[in-house]
Amino acid sequence: MDSNLRQSEDNKFIPMTSIASGKAWQARPDVYYYTNQIVNFVMIGTSSHWVLVDAGMPKCSEEILEFARSIFGGTAKPAAIILTHGHFDHVGSLVWLLEEWDVPVYAHPLEFPFLTGQQAYPEPDTSVEGGMLAKISSIYPNEPINISQAKLLPLPENGTVPELPEWHWVFTPGHSPGQVALFRESDRTLISADAVITVKQDSFYKVLMQTEEIQGPPRYLTTDWTAAWDSVRKLEALHPQMIIPGHGKHMEGEALTTGLRKLVEEFDTIAIPKHGKFVDGNES
Repeated sequence: MDSNLRQSEDNKFIPMTSIASGKAWQARPDVYYYTNQIVNFVMIGTSSHWVLVDAGMPKCSEEILEFARSIFGGTAKPAAIILTHGHFDHVGSLVWLLEEWDVPVYAHPLEFPFLTGQQAYPEPDTSVEGGMLAKISSIYPNEPINISQAKLLPLPENGTVPELPEWHWVFTPGHSPGQVALFRESDRTLISADAVITVKQDSFYKVLMQTEEIQGPPRYLTTDWTAAWDSVRKLEALHPQMIIPGHGKHMEGEALTTGLRKLVEEFDTIAIPKHGKFVDGNES
């Protein structure tokens, strides 16, 4: 491994899966996503020019490389990697991918401390109201990776997405300080990261079976519920016709529209836990 790149000190394989793990979908003619255990990463483009959005779970770089080759060919290499945020399940294989691909990585500047070894995310909240996956969330890595010597660059302030001229990024904090979503106006496709997901992520059974329902961000890693609610309002106002979430299956049409509207209106009961150290923004 390049000495200028460092994976987090607590990086490890997480023994967790779902019935969707290892499956891939072509959501749009140029948009593909793959479920890596319990999280999705996305590839946008064609064999001549494509971008990777997020970098999956720890210890899964070969799986990501294999999927890229299956879609774009044996010498597939992205023009860039876009990170929605830096949690372990979105950057788990990033360091190893950068060993294979010398490409720029773009993220919101507020995520930089967690991508340059300067700051760890808060530890997951095992006390939060929720199911089994919330209770065992202490096993999840929270230490920062360090790609400061790689080509880590800030997303442009004007909202454009490098290498993807039809897309723009949307600031969606709450789940993490600098989380972003990606939106394409022409077909109203939304890559929502963990701001809005389509599975109840703290429930072991629902994650395993990938039960479809519009939900707010994973409870055990969300630190600012006021910002998270504002982010959901912002995404609903875009009137997306398709959503590809960080967790769960893609959703479209009336089910998406109705689900998003309900989430905005009832976020305090659907998404915000009744108790937990980050509820009301107060860590205890």
